[in-house]
Amino acid sequence: MLSRGDLTGDEWAVLESLLPRGNNRCGRWRDHRQVINGIIHRLGTGCQWRQLPARFGPWRTVYTRHMLWSADGTWERLLQHVQAVADSKGNIDWDINIDSTSIRAHQHSAGAPTTPLACRAPNASKEGTRTSSDEASAGGAQHEALGRSRGGLSTKVHLSADGKCRPLPLLVTPGQRADCTQFEAVMDKIRVPGSNMGRPRKLPDSVSADKAYSNSLIRTYLCRRGILHVIPEKTDTKSARLRRGSHGGRPPGFDPARYKARNTVERAINKIKQYRGVATRYDKRGYIFLGTVTAAVLLIWLRS
Repeated sequence: MLSRGDLTGDEWAVLESLLPRGNNRCGRWRDHRQVINGIIHRLGTGCQWRQLPARFGPWRTVYTRHMLWSADGTWERLLQHVQAVADSKGNIDWDINIDSTSIRAHQHSAGAPTTPLACRAPNASKEGTRTSSDEASAGGAQHEALGRSRGGLSTKVHLSADGKCRPLPLLVTPGQRADCTQFEAVMDKIRVPGSNMGRPRKLPDSVSADKAYSNSLIRTYLCRRGILHVIPEKTDTKSARLRRGSHGGRPPGFDPARYKARNTVERAINKIKQYRGVATRYDKRGYIFLGTVTAAVLLIWLRS
């Protein structure tokens, strides 16, 4: 009997053929549907893995499956498949919007053992887990996408969303990382596989973002790729341009009607944070938390 939040028959039919088959190195796989329902329960409630109800099987099995799929990119591949199906039906609005959101980290998410850079998960974001020697010496929290901001330990999720309030691929960084520094990384992660083995789609029709992304590097990046964009000009930038007179150049184009649609990314963030396992970070490892958020985004696409 299904409980609230478990996969429905139609949702399971989409995922079943894409999941690993046969045996793993430790023996036969436990029923994937049962395990995924356990992961969904933890996503929705934010409970400890040890507190999972017995109907989902051994808690360690559920946790290990989630950890493995976060490390080998299974969650991301499932998400790309669902997005590819939606795109083949013309069900993706490619007027995208970009923003970020800060996730408060629980005190238990800190203290992960420091590991060498070469031992990190293969699908961990290069931008989201990049460290300097100073950051590494600070205790190793930076490459686990943990940082200190005004509210304490936090993680920042950078994402883009289509015009129907559904997140596209995302990345995680320490909470104090500036939004504009991750713009190109977010854009480069957009990759929706084409139908019939065609080329994946990487470029949207247009991009909208707030003033945090207003700088010449981002505008040059978008213009070089021929992407229409709506990003308001910062007040100090506008004042500096006006002071220079005719040498200040033309103001950037701005479409107020298109900018109003930027709220779709805010609504997409609200959808993600409906999952308590995402609204507060409990995972110690950065790549596992990225898998947690990706699993939540997968559910949003399945149920949209």
